[in-house]
Amino acid sequence: MEVLPDIVAPEPVVVFCGLAGAESTKHREHYYASPGNSFWESLHQSGFSPRRLRPDEDVEVAHLGLGLTDLVGHWDPRWVEIDELVAKVERWAPEWLAFTSKTVAHEAARALGRRRPGLGPHDWYVGPSQVFVLPGTSGANQRKDYDGRPHRLAWWRDLAALSGVATHR
Repeated sequence: MEVLPDIVAPEPVVVFCGLAGAESTKHREHYYASPGNSFWESLHQSGFSPRRLRPDEDVEVAHLGLGLTDLVGHWDPRWVEIDELVAKVERWAPEWLAFTSKTVAHEAARALGRRRPGLGPHDWYVGPSQVFVLPGTSGANQRKDYDGRPHRLAWWRDLAALSGVATHR
């Protein structure tokens, strides 16, 4: 069973890939709708969107040249569907595949036989898309250090600058 349908622009520059499958996401109807999740705020503050979108406006990302998908397309996160993700990314061909947490990136890297990645851009690809790892946007991810950065937003701004998608600063 698919958790949420993919929302992807016809020619996306960045596709954000989350994990899904977690108990906290089971009853959601939109991406990053859990209380305390900062995905939509980060998307706006980094310049990917001209205003802060609400989770129920998740389809708007396609109008911004972006996309949303999940690594696990069902309710059991033990079943990583890397082949399905690779096939989708090859079809969409975004410049960047941005994993929305180290946990998601680790699961993808493990399935692809790669080492556990840190935050930021990487020299490996999923299909034609370069990998970028963002810090998790969960409200539970409140640290004082994000791989040498004082806050999560710095990584988001790096991705916005590298992708050329930033709508404002």
